[in-house]
Amino acid sequence: MPAHPIASYTKSARLFALYQSLPRSEADAMSLTELMENYGNDPDNYTNERKNLENDLIGLNQVFNDIFYSDALIRVPAWGKNISGKTARFYIESSFSIDIINEQTVFFWEMLDKYTANYLPVSFKQGLTDKLTQLRRQDKDSFHQSQLGQWQDHLITLPSIVQAPKLNSDVFGSIHQALLQSRQLQIRYQKKWDDQSTQRVIYPKGLIFIDNMIYLTGFNLVNDHIDDEVLLKAHRNFAVNRITEAVVIDKPIPDWIGRDVFTLDSLQKLGKLEFGENIEINLVLKVQKYACQHLYERPLSIDQQITIIDDTWNQVSATVANTTRLQDWLVSMSQLAVVVEPVDLKAVILDRLHSALVLYEN
Repeated sequence: MPAHPIASYTKSARLFALYQSLPRSEADAMSLTELMENYGNDPDNYTNERKNLENDLIGLNQVFNDIFYSDALIRVPAWGKNISGKTARFYIESSFSIDIINEQTVFFWEMLDKYTANYLPVSFKQGLTDKLTQLRRQDKDSFHQSQLGQWQDHLITLPSIVQAPKLNSDVFGSIHQALLQSRQLQIRYQKKWDDQSTQRVIYPKGLIFIDNMIYLTGFNLVNDHIDDEVLLKAHRNFAVNRITEAVVIDKPIPDWIGRDVFTLDSLQKLGKLEFGENIEINLVLKVQKYACQHLYERPLSIDQQITIIDDTWNQVSATVANTTRLQDWLVSMSQLAVVVEPVDLKAVILDRLHSALVLYEN
């Protein structure tokens, strides 16, 4: 049993301690009142701690479903059924374990560790390191002698030029809980150029990974409307590293958040998940022949076309979104590529290159 009341731990530690303390058979199933004996012992805060216990049980069940594809956390009566007038009891199926280790499991964590070594934020990377330490203690020798285990000696990931920012694990835990439980989220956000942070309540929708940055995408509070364009005006993206506080509010997000037009895929197609105009454009580039080689391997779009102009230059055409990332890439190509169309984008890139030249000349 935990050395201290489970309620005193952080969110992630509470879930793990709860997993350890739940009974492993239906005959030993425990009610909320019985679970509270180990969960919380503060009589002045009993109601809040009991509510947290309910939420943690829901969260643990969601983790089992989403990560382990398992319904091992059993509630009697079953999850989703009305328990009015009944005492719900909880237990974990005796056959379930998060500690089952095999070559494929260790290989997965080893590869994830290698490929994300310099990509994920430090707090995430530490989680992977801790997991691998745990796995290696259990089956180190047999794994490293296996064919899968020998792969790790032949892989390395070079660091990004700009390192990933640090993330607040409590903030990330609250975001995770709000997303899984479809709850509103109160955040305190520090905009990049503002001196003071501001507080707001949002309807969280999902997380966006762009290079080594993570963004929370969602909506400001707004009433339902028949016109989706009105609701889209409330859409916002927040850099997770600039969220200094996050608290889950026990209020559900509205049903309209689940409409097809507001799925992450749809928001991406609408250009809502990146910075810039995000308008679809027909991009035409004049690219130096040898620099163009990587575009054969890594095309700009599925409809990309490359035609040879002469021995030095190729023409590249592609339908792309006019994002800040695209413009940054075009600037990075400098003398190796020229924007032919659209002319407005060509002017933007030319202006940025001129500005860079002025800095270097001075």
